[in-house]
Amino acid sequence: MAPEHVVWFEGVGMGDVGRVGGKNASLGEMTRALGSSGVRVPEGFATTADAYRAFVADNGIEDALRALVGGYRAGTTTLRAAGEGLRALFLGGTFPEATAGAIRSAYRELGRRAGAPDPPVAVRSSATAEDLPDASFAGQQETFLNVRGEDDLLDACRRCFASLFTDRAISYREAKDFDHFSIALSIGVQRMVRADVGASGVMFSIDPDTGFPGTAVISGAWGLGETVVQGSVDPDKYVVFKPLLGRPWVVPILERSIGAKNVKMVYDADAGGATRLVETTDAERRAAVLSDDEILELGRWAVVVERHYGRPMDMEWAKDGTTGALFMVQARPETVQARRDGLRFTVHRLTGTGDRLVSGSAVGDAIVVAQVCVVRHPRDIEDFRDGSILVTEMTDPDWVPVMRRAAGIVTEHGGPTSHAAIVSRELGVPALVGTGTATRVLADGSTVTLSCAEGDVGHVYAGALAFETEEIDLGDLPATRTDVMVNIASPAAAFRWWRLPAAGVGLARMEFIINNLIKIHPMALVHPERVADPEDLRRIAELTAGYADPREYFVERLALGIAKLAAAYHPHPAIVRLSDFKTNEYAHLLGGAAFEPHEENPMLGFRGASRYYDPRYREGFGLECRALRAVRERLGFDNVVVMVPFCRTTAEADRVLGVMAEHGLERGRHGLRVYMMCEVPSNVVLATEFARRFDGFSIGSNDLTQLVLGVDRDAGDLAALFDERDEAVKRMIAEAIRKAHAAGIKIGICGQGPSNHPDFARFLVGEGIDSISLNPDSFLRTVRHIAAAEGAAGRG
Repeated sequence: MAPEHVVWFEGVGMGDVGRVGGKNASLGEMTRALGSSGVRVPEGFATTADAYRAFVADNGIEDALRALVGGYRAGTTTLRAAGEGLRALFLGGTFPEATAGAIRSAYRELGRRAGAPDPPVAVRSSATAEDLPDASFAGQQETFLNVRGEDDLLDACRRCFASLFTDRAISYREAKDFDHFSIALSIGVQRMVRADVGASGVMFSIDPDTGFPGTAVISGAWGLGETVVQGSVDPDKYVVFKPLLGRPWVVPILERSIGAKNVKMVYDADAGGATRLVETTDAERRAAVLSDDEILELGRWAVVVERHYGRPMDMEWAKDGTTGALFMVQARPETVQARRDGLRFTVHRLTGTGDRLVSGSAVGDAIVVAQVCVVRHPRDIEDFRDGSILVTEMTDPDWVPVMRRAAGIVTEHGGPTSHAAIVSRELGVPALVGTGTATRVLADGSTVTLSCAEGDVGHVYAGALAFETEEIDLGDLPATRTDVMVNIASPAAAFRWWRLPAAGVGLARMEFIINNLIKIHPMALVHPERVADPEDLRRIAELTAGYADPREYFVERLALGIAKLAAAYHPHPAIVRLSDFKTNEYAHLLGGAAFEPHEENPMLGFRGASRYYDPRYREGFGLECRALRAVRERLGFDNVVVMVPFCRTTAEADRVLGVMAEHGLERGRHGLRVYMMCEVPSNVVLATEFARRFDGFSIGSNDLTQLVLGVDRDAGDLAALFDERDEAVKRMIAEAIRKAHAAGIKIGICGQGPSNHPDFARFLVGEGIDSISLNPDSFLRTVRHIAAAEGAAGRG
C-alpha cells in the first residue's frame, strides 16, 4: 500500500501521534470530537511521518545527518556547527513528487473550502515525540504564519523539516535522552485566523504554578500570539473559576489584570506576508483584549478540552479581528504539575528582611540566593556564569541551554504563560517575569535573594536573606472529627495551600485585602473632596484610573480578592470577616487621615461593628457590602459566610444586621449565613441572646484573652501574663461552646492558640468545639495534636 503523505485534521486523532505528531494529532482530535461542544478549530491538514521519511530518503541525507549528530556527541563538532549542517541538508533538498503533489492538492482543497484561492495559512511543526506528559518540547520547532501560495507553502514546509534540528531542539532531545532518528516531523497547515487584527494568547486548564485544578488561567495580547509565547509583551491575565461556569447569570472571573501590551505582532504587507512588531496605541494598552463573555467562553473550552483528554492541558487560542470569533489553535498536555506527587509538596518561607529591588509575576514557589548575571542579548549568552540568576529582557527557545544552568531567572517582559515561565516551570527554576526594569536595577555580580514564595507576585531583595524550607507529606495525615480549617489572608497565596485537606477557610481577613490590594480608605472614594493631602489625591487618582466611578475600584478589587480566598476550598465554607482595622490603621490608608479620629486606645475604640452603622463610616461599609454581594451573587461564591467582628451588644448586632440587609446582605437570603466573632466578654455572657441573631460563633482568642485578663495584647512587658490557657479564659471559652451548642449553632476558634499549645488544642477538643482554624504552615502538626486529643477523649 502506497504511503499516505497528507491527512485532513478530521481524519486523525490522538491515536495517530506516530503519524502526525502530538500537536497535529491533538488538532485532529479536537476537530473530530469537540466541535459539537462549541470548540472551534481552524480547518486544515497535516503531512505524515511517511512524508518526512520520504523526503530524507529521496534526498539521500540520512547518513550525513547521522554523521553530524555523531560528531556533536563525540565532541568533535560544536552544537552550532552541527545544527547549521543538519539544517542545510534539509534546506538544500527537494520534495518527492508524490509529497509535493499531495501538499499542493490539499492546499487547493483548503482554498475551495474557504471560498478563495491561495488562502493564507499557518504552517506548524509537529514532531512525533512532542507534547508527551513529561516533556513539553515548547518552542523547539518552527511555525510560519500567513503563508500564501503553493510555492511559499512548500518552502515553509521545507523549513519546518529543517527546524527538527534547531540547536535548541538538538540540545533538548539530548537532555531528555530522545533518539534523534526515531522522531519524524509532521507539518500542520491551518487556515489563518486573522489574529493580526485581533488578539491571541495562551491558556492553562489549571493554575500552572500551584497546580490548583479549579481555575483556567488565560494570557492574551493584541496581534499574533508569538509575543505572548515568547514573552516579548506583558499580556493581560484572566483567571476563571471552572466549577461555577455552568451556573446561569454567574460570572466567575477571579482576576482581570490589564498588561502593558506595548507592542503587537502583525503581518507586513510589504514583505510578502512576513511579520513585524509595531507599537500599540494608548487605547490598546489600556483596554482588555477579551470581554467577559469571551473569557468565559475560553474557560468553558478549557473544561471541555481537559475533560476530553482526561488531564490538565496547555492551549493556544486566537481571536479573528475580522469576525470576532475565537478559535483553539493548539492543545497539548500540561507537563509540570502532571509530574508532581499530589501528596507531597515543599513550602518555602522567607524569614529575613531586605530592600526590595524589583517585583514581577512569580513562577514556582521557591527561594534562591545567588549572584546576578545580566545578559541583554542572545549573542552574549556565552558570558553567562553557571549557578547565577539570569537577568534579561526576555527569553526564547534559544536561551534554554543557559536557563538550565541558572539558579533563577528574571525577565523584564512576559507573563505567566510566556516562554520564560513555561520553561522555568519545567526546569524547576524559580523565575520572575514582567519586572519591567530588572536589567537596569539589578547590578551584575551583586548577591540577591529571589523569592517566589509570597504568592502571585515575587520579589528580588538586596543581599542574602535567610529562608527556610519544609517538606510536607499529606499521605499519613490522620482524620479528625473536628473540622480543621485554614486562616488565609492573602488572595495571591490562596492557591498555594489547596492540597491541604481543610474543611474550608475559617478566617479570611478583609482588612488584609484592603491594605495590600486596594490601599485606599473607602471613605476617601466616597468623599474625595475631604482629602487634603495632594500626594494622597495623586496616588488615589493613579490607582483608580480607568474607573468612571472610583468607588467601583474598591468594590471590584475587594470582590475579586474575596473570591480568590473563597475559591481555594470551594464548595466548603469561606468565613470572611468584615473589616476590623483600628483607627490608627485606617488612618494609614490613602486618604485615611481625613476620616479617622485620634484615639488614645484604638484597640478599645472605634473598631469592628461600631463602625458599620456610624455616619462616619456607614457609606464605606456600604462598599464592603456591595463587594460581598457581588462575590456571592455575581461571581457565584455562595459558600462565603460573613462574620461580624467586635460586636459589643445585642443592640449593636441588630443595627449591623439591619444595615447589611439594606445593602442586600440579609441573613438567610440566598442562603447567606452570618457569624459573629466571640471575642468580647459580653459575647459570652449573652451568648444565648447573640445566638438568636447569628448562625455561628468564631472565638477570637486574642481579643478575648486581652479583655478577660485586662492585658494589652501588644504590651511586650506584659507578655508573660497574656495566655489563652489561663483558667479564666478557658472557662469563658467553655461557656461559649456550651451556650452555642444549646442554641443549636456551630462554634469554632480561629486564633493561634491551638497551633502554639497542644494542651490548648486538647482542651478545645474536650469541650466539643466544632472547628479549629489554623494558619496553613501549622496545619499538619496541629491536625495530629487534634487527632490525638480526640482519641484520648474517646471521640475518634
